[in-house]
Amino acid sequence: MVSSIEITRTVIVVSGGLGARIRATRERRKWSLRKLAAAAGLAPSFVHWVETGHTPSVETYARLAQALGLRLEMDLVDPRRTTAQRDADVVHAAMGEALATQLAKNDFALSLDEPYQHFQFAGRADLVAWDVGRAALLHIENRTRLPNFQEAAGAYNAKRRWLAPSISERLGMRGFRSVSHAFVGVWSAEMLHAVRMRRSSLAAICPDPLAPLERWLAGEPPEDSVTSSFALLDPIARGRSDRRTMIDLETALRPSTRPRYRGYAHVVEELRGARLA
Repeated sequence: MVSSIEITRTVIVVSGGLGARIRATRERRKWSLRKLAAAAGLAPSFVHWVETGHTPSVETYARLAQALGLRLEMDLVDPRRTTAQRDADVVHAAMGEALATQLAKNDFALSLDEPYQHFQFAGRADLVAWDVGRAALLHIENRTRLPNFQEAAGAYNAKRRWLAPSISERLGMRGFRSVSHAFVGVWSAEMLHAVRMRRSSLAAICPDPLAPLERWLAGEPPEDSVTSSFALLDPIARGRSDRRTMIDLETALRPSTRPRYRGYAHVVEELRGARLA
């Protein structure tokens, strides 16, 4: 039987991702809501409604895409195949291990691939850490590639909305005073290219500096704040004082910033070498 919870979850993820992409593209072109609405034959208030993650008709998405010079695409994905691929993703696992190892040194409660549900939304979070005494939560979304940025942004935004309430309820808390979200990519040439192609979109979903994540890794979570940061991570650099472990979005966008790895296969090769060393 079809689950209404899963249907609602899918709608939230897809609508949130498309709305964020439309807004980011409009802002990158320095278009006002009124200009986009006129080009698409829609009301400005309705365009704003779509950009904030609500669900219009497919025709509305097509109108907005055409007005912005984008191509609207839809696909159906076998979740069993996605899960199997993720389970076999050694780079994704290495990223989680590198971050979890650092967080564990500070005695935070940790969970990898954390399942959660809050009313109509259910999902899994890559890495979660929390400190009940400080009422602080850290959520990290690890990405080795960005083949479908809309889907990735939609999933990340949904977790930003629903993850903290779900975990605080499970822990019997009234809520978290501090919630730090981080969208973390592997520091490869492939990911650097994807980041530079989507700089405005990433800036929209990750507007905050890297400091909150750095504070968590140093054992001092930020207080009374809700933030969303971006980073590129070198999962093999931990423990080496001569290499920087991660960089923020501003640094990643600089033309002078070089990748640590050529691509996914190069990271796998280096991981194997590190294990043999």
